[in-house]
Amino acid sequence: MSARQLHLGYMYWANGTHPAGWRYPGAEHVRAFDPDYIVELARIAEAAAFDFFFFGDRLATGVEYELTNTSVIARIEPFTTASYLATKTSRIGLVVTANPTYSEPFNLARLTASLDHISHGRASWNIVTGADGRAAGNYSRDEHGDANARYDRADEFVAVVRALWDSWEDDAFIRDKESGAFVDGSKVHRLDHDGAAFQVRGPLNVARPPQGHPVILHAGTSDRSRDLGARDADVLFAAAATIEQGVAYRDDIRRRALGFGRDPDDLAVLPGLTPIVAETTERAREIYEELNALIILDDDIRFGGREPGHWAPSETIGRREDQGPGLRNLGALSQRVGYDATGHDLDDPVPASVATGFTPVGRQLVGAVERRTGRTVGGDHATTWRDLLHAHIVAGHLVVGSASDVADYIEEWFTSGASDGFNIQSAFLVEQLHAFADLVVPELRRRGLFRTEYAGTTLREHLGLARPESPWTETDIAATAARA
Repeated sequence: MSARQLHLGYMYWANGTHPAGWRYPGAEHVRAFDPDYIVELARIAEAAAFDFFFFGDRLATGVEYELTNTSVIARIEPFTTASYLATKTSRIGLVVTANPTYSEPFNLARLTASLDHISHGRASWNIVTGADGRAAGNYSRDEHGDANARYDRADEFVAVVRALWDSWEDDAFIRDKESGAFVDGSKVHRLDHDGAAFQVRGPLNVARPPQGHPVILHAGTSDRSRDLGARDADVLFAAAATIEQGVAYRDDIRRRALGFGRDPDDLAVLPGLTPIVAETTERAREIYEELNALIILDDDIRFGGREPGHWAPSETIGRREDQGPGLRNLGALSQRVGYDATGHDLDDPVPASVATGFTPVGRQLVGAVERRTGRTVGGDHATTWRDLLHAHIVAGHLVVGSASDVADYIEEWFTSGASDGFNIQSAFLVEQLHAFADLVVPELRRRGLFRTEYAGTTLREHLGLARPESPWTETDIAATAARA
């Protein structure tokens, strides 16, 4: 049995993931729709032998993203862009996001199969069931539907797409000029699918994809999403906050995969990771601080119309998407840590006596500040309320440090069984992608964790996955034996 191999994907956020990354001096912020810019990023990732280049997507938008992630206010369409990128790259996998809630299986099967042909076997479909309910209004619908209904539809959707990919056998095309035989009709199969959500006759009007099935990705933590991922996905994106949570998530997914009759080793769990990397730990921390200084905060008077000092833990915050106005102040932080901080100045040190009473989430924020900045509660370099607020706003997996620091973090998650690698995201571009590719990737290779070059040409080969055999092969053998 070969040793586990670390996997790295790269997710395209045009302006980076830090909420103020686009404002950083020299950061890219105007080229989201420039194909040459996207090619530039993909080629950097490909030169570093990343497994794939990932296009996320949403089917709605809102101006509130101006304060949280400008990359999602307006996005280039994934399939069009990936098709162009396929002609400008040669090895890196290409992940496109498509939503079964607002798609049809035949269209999606045709798009993904075509992309797999255009890219010579590098296509991948990221399944999302609906991150933004506002999408319904863009698709002539009154409502988004509840999660169970969306997953019911997605389960059937994926099964139909797989059947459509398989509706042509690999050797169905004869193309014999002398005889005039072009297709073996016995190797082209109708579906005649009649299900709860879809009625699809088939077959697909595209030849079987080079990979047999393009790689399937999925993200989610709910029970239904875990089942979908364990049954149908090849790669899962997780959002565990700690190694312990990561181990528990990966173990659960592997257990479920086994229950669906799958080899758990055929499924990789890759959390998202934003590394802020520099030549030294000190410089990386300076970059983190410089980025945070550019974050636009809300004042506490906007927090529910109350004056500072009148927070109550039983009250709820008026929500807007992704920490928009009303969620970027000491009032919002108070909800997280379980202590009324609204009477403090942002630059006041956090008293150790207060921090001991924080919620588990509050204690996680204290730990995040220490890892990112080196500051500690009650230490010589004391954690401030501003530090905690920044950690609350800049949430998720973010590691700050030198190449060795970042490689340590990745290696610990990988060797502990909390992940099979990471989906890398840049706080801002293009500097931070270069920093990861030029500094961290060589360090991972020095430790024997990451490939020095691609071993194959398809995404399935990058991920160590076998090409699925046509399901008709055994059926045909059985039928021939029965007739004999």
